[in-house]
This record gives sequence, C-alpha cells and structure tokens, in this order.
Amino acid sequence: MDGSGPTPAGTAREPRRLWTLGLFRSELGITFRRWRTLALLGVLAAVPILVGVAVKIETSDGSTIGGGGGEGGPAFIAQITNNGLFLVFTALAATLPFFLPMAIGVVAGDAVAGEANAGTLRYLLVAPAGRTRLLLAKYATTLTFCLVATLVVAVSALATGALLFPLGEVTTISGTRMSFGEGLLRALLIALVVAVSLIGVAALGLFVSTLTSSGIAAMATTVGLLITVQILDQIPQLHGLHPYFFSHYWLSFADLMREPIYWDDIIKNLQMQGLYAAVFGSAAWARFGAKDVMA
Repeated sequence: MDGSGPTPAGTAREPRRLWTLGLFRSELGITFRRWRTLALLGVLAAVPILVGVAVKIETSDGSTIGGGGGEGGPAFIAQITNNGLFLVFTALAATLPFFLPMAIGVVAGDAVAGEANAGTLRYLLVAPAGRTRLLLAKYATTLTFCLVATLVVAVSALATGALLFPLGEVTTISGTRMSFGEGLLRALLIALVVAVSLIGVAALGLFVSTLTSSGIAAMATTVGLLITVQILDQIPQLHGLHPYFFSHYWLSFADLMREPIYWDDIIKNLQMQGLYAAVFGSAAWARFGAKDVMA
C-alpha cells in the first residue's frame, strides 16, 4: 500500500520514518517553481499596492477616508494616511476573506489530485516515500505556502505604506499609543495569526484533493466550499452555527491591536483551526491510504 517492494529473505526491514527533510524540500521546490503559484503570490502582492494607491488618490485633496462600523479593515483604513503601517492591517483584512484562502485552496486542492492527473503520483509511491510521509510533506508544503502568502501581503503592504504615507507612532483600537517598533512587532504577530488561521482551509483542500484525480475539480471544489461557508456565515438565521465555521473568527486578529490584547476570540479561532486541521487531516490520511493510484 505504501509502494515499497518486498523485503529479501533474511534481511530486516528498515523502520519507515514519517518525515524526511529531502521529500519536504522536493515538494517545496515543485510547488514554488510552478507559474500558477508565482501568479497567485503576484496577485496577493498587488492587492496592498492597489489599496495604497487608491487611498493615496482618494486623499490627495486633503480629505480623509471614513472608517466603517467594524474594527477590522474598515476601521484600519481610516488610519492609513496617518501611518502607513496600518496598510498592513488593512491589506490582511482585505485579503483574508477571499484572496488568501482562495490561493491556499488552489495549492492544497492540487496537492494530490494534480499529481494523480499528471500520472506522477504512482511513481512517487513506488519510491520509498510511503503514503503517510508523502501526505505529511504535501500538507507541510501547503502550510509553508500559507505563511509565505501571508508574509507577501504584509511585506508588500509595509513597503507600499512606507512609500506613500508617513510612518510613526501607532494608535491602537483602545486609543493608546505605542512606538513604531512595537507596532511593527504587532504587525508581525498579526501576520502569523492570519497564516495560522488558514490551516483549516489547507486541511480541507488536501482532503478534497484525495477524493479526485482531477486537479481542476479539486481546486474548484475547495474554492466553492470556501465561498459557501463565507455566505452561510453571513446569514443571521444560522447564527447558532456561525462559531463552528472555520472563517467565523478570521478577523479576530484586530484584537491584537488593542491594549491590552483581547485574546478570547483569537484563541477560539486558533482552536477552531486546530479542530478542522485534525478532522480533515485525518480524513485525508484515511482516504489517501485507501486510494487506488494505479487506476
């Protein structure tokens, strides 16, 4: 089942390790060399630039951007003209509901199904990789993409904010002020929380990828499920189910800009992501273990 050959008589089978750095490096290289991956990262990098330029044009006559009623992106966007660091928070809030998870869904959905469609999956399993080890390497690669994609948005936003707007002390949601250095650390912490917020989508996409041999079908299904959950999370009549949707607490990262930090919703978000990762990661492992890759 793992694709390993028979053990010669009189020789002991070497215990199979669940993790090898070489396989992980190989998966990283394959994923980040694809034009599709680079295009996704390019789109994500462009979003903060577009937001920053739009705000700059809108405020070129000395007017201000009005904040919305929430405490996520709309509230942050009103502060961009005073401090370019707020473009990082705004860009993450703007990309998290759709652009970031869509990119993760594309990469995760193609992880196994793409190999099966290309006919390379069977050769990977003929090599002494093993199904569990291969699946772990693909999930770790997807998680790495989660982090890289989030940092691309944050770094692009920081560079754009520094070029177009002044930098300085940061005013928190609570009204207190902190130094630019401390604000930069908060921005890094927010980026890490956003990256972790995507591990549930990564596990879901990997599970869907084990159900089909079509990479396009897996990617489309994952993105479709993502959109469906986002819509359901906005229906008031389903408020009792909202806390169980993986996207419900995504924008809780705004609480990291309070003084003191309000951790309750952030912890609920991390717990929910861990639950989705455990459930769909286990489902992906069970399905992949039984998958007929020779068909």
